Amino acid sequence: MIRIGYMNCNSEAETMDRFMPLTRYLEKELGVRFEAVPVDTQDFEERFRNGEFTFTHTNSLLYVILREEYGLQLIAGEQRGQFGGRTSGGLIALKKSGIKSIEDMRGKRLLFGPQMAPSGYLAQYDLMLNAGFDPERELSYYAIPPGSFKHEKVIYGVYFGEFDVAAAPMLDLEEMVRDGKVAADDFEIIAQSEPFPYCTFGASAEADPELVERFRRALLELSPQDTVEYQGERIKVLKSVWVEGFVQFSDADYDPVREMARRVNMPPYQTF
Repeated sequence: MIRIGYMNCNSEAETMDRFMPLTRYLEKELGVRFEAVPVDTQDFEERFRNGEFTFTHTNSLLYVILREEYGLQLIAGEQRGQFGGRTSGGLIALKKSGIKSIEDMRGKRLLFGPQMAPSGYLAQYDLMLNAGFDPERELSYYAIPPGSFKHEKVIYGVYFGEFDVAAAPMLDLEEMVRDGKVAADDFEIIAQSEPFPYCTFGASAEADPELVERFRRALLELSPQDTVEYQGERIKVLKSVWVEGFVQFSDADYDPVREMARRVNMPPYQTF
């Protein structure tokens, strides 16, 4: 049995609903028994270090950390939304707030996403520092919502007026608009980062090279028509995972994430 650690994005239950069909598909294609393991973002590095997973599915910051610290092998990235295999982090406010620039955020209340989220925390913190704005000193208050579905909570936090500014992943805003949960015209995009790779599959340095290559090929060749039997139903695999496909990246494609982490003083480059 080989274990795949899947980073929880919104909740453990949602993670398993999304990725179990893909796990069963990979079993069928590769002829290998896989166990899907949902993992809290904050626990991921420690559990990987302890050898709990051979394969990983994480955000791009966790990929960089595991690559730098443990030699994680890059397999493939997800394609999803307007940026394809990439995503972006933005600072957003309601248009009616009158907040149009980072300078206008002085003395305001900001809601971040999870601290290990590259498009919900890292990118926005970097945007503010690059603008000469110190969030530790120049905001009146900032917070990170507890519990599950943090990215949606961040956007709703601004939408319903509890906070002035939100650190929103642009993909989450795009999808909430698409699903009719919020209206795009209500928001002012104050600043937005350059795109960088989205969620990523990796393999431990000790993984069988032939199996890693077959894992990669199975992902890259997945099409919207591919299905798998799961819990008595035939399910379209990509639709279940909420992605349009997988893309081959090079490790250098993650350099924008590395540069942001260095500027913001976050792992794996954090110094005290």
